[in-house]
Amino acid sequence: MSENRIAVISIIAEDRAQSPKINSVLSEFGEYIIGRMGIPYKQKSVYIISVAVDAPAEIINSITGKLGMLTGVSAKTLMSKIY
Repeated sequence: MSENRIAVISIIAEDRAQSPKINSVLSEFGEYIIGRMGIPYKQKSVYIISVAVDAPAEIINSITGKLGMLTGVSAKTLMSKIY
């Protein structure tokens, strides 16, 4: 595996019913999570989550991919150049 990278995964969930699945994915990779912040935007019925991670790029991509495959969930990653 490659060296760890610092990254932020941004998640927008349009369906609150996906929360258990989102939490399951994040729990699966919990050892890499530095912290997370969730913002319920009730007026628009969306839920915004930012997750800071310190992990190899392959793991970060796996987390983002698994989240993005959930119905009504979008996930994007911003990776630092810091190793």
